[in-house]
Amino acid sequence: MTTTLSREIRLKSRPIGMPTAVNFELAQVELLAPSEGQLLVKNSYMSVDPYMRGRMNDTKSYIPPFQLGEALTGGAIGQVVQSEHPEYKVGEHVLNFMGWREAFLSDGRGLNKVDVTHIPAAAYLGTAGMPGQSAYWGLLDIGKPQEGETVFVSAAAGAVGSVVCQIAKLKGCKVIGSAGSDEKVAWLRDVLGVDAAFNYKSVDKISRTVKELAPQGIDIYFENVGGEHLEAALANMNLNGRIPICGMISQYNATIPASAPRNLSSIIGNRLLLKGFLVGDYAARATEFYADMSQWLAEGQITLKETVVEGIENAPSAFLGLFTGSNMGKMVVKL
Repeated sequence: MTTTLSREIRLKSRPIGMPTAVNFELAQVELLAPSEGQLLVKNSYMSVDPYMRGRMNDTKSYIPPFQLGEALTGGAIGQVVQSEHPEYKVGEHVLNFMGWREAFLSDGRGLNKVDVTHIPAAAYLGTAGMPGQSAYWGLLDIGKPQEGETVFVSAAAGAVGSVVCQIAKLKGCKVIGSAGSDEKVAWLRDVLGVDAAFNYKSVDKISRTVKELAPQGIDIYFENVGGEHLEAALANMNLNGRIPICGMISQYNATIPASAPRNLSSIIGNRLLLKGFLVGDYAARATEFYADMSQWLAEGQITLKETVVEGIENAPSAFLGLFTGSNMGKMVVKL
């Protein structure tokens, strides 16, 4: 019987604080040929995302934790290479949640066919995928931007933040972004066209910098970082400002409580709205996102940007790179 060898990344131990390479292990498995009703998928790209850090802890959350000794899971896009399933043909591309492995057998459940004719495969994991939807729903459904308003975006050069910046500009807003390097700041200004950007690592005080760049105040703060960034935003929010809370990456590896923000009371006087959200909240409305994003991409109004790491064996280092700022745009692993 024909078999296929596939490599996968497993969680070897649970990290305390920042994960390291010793928390992961590379293993090889042998996959049988698909039987009736099954198909074999070879992943082309897999996603690494900050939320995965929380799944490495053995704690209850909105998504179950990774199990020790088992392959991790996450977003991926692959191609059907063998099929005994009536609904899937060889050569078709499918989105799946079976990342962190090169190939897998499936009965078709949890797979979504996608067309890579006009949207590149990797984009379905970034701008046209979960990060893009996070940007879209957080900004438009919670932030509700109006033309002429000012939007402040943290981690603005990341997978979510870079899309938020571009959609906000499409809506006629002034956009200010923070990033962790001068290279990213230049990219935000010169390529994405944000109105102002700064390297938060090289400024004396984030709140002071935000005030200088937005003397008229902030109407929407798109939260990706937490801590001092949230404190700075709260200090500069206008009356009835909105804060979509997508993530707080500065706290994912913390072993002690964050010292900031220390000005939460400003929420009351400024009548601010702070709301956390998950992409799954909008699953029933996904067609709205794909209609808009497909048009924006086709018209060149949204710029795709990925940082690509080669090889399943380098997936852990790609994941760790999210916390050191090594990515610009979406971080993906090419398998």
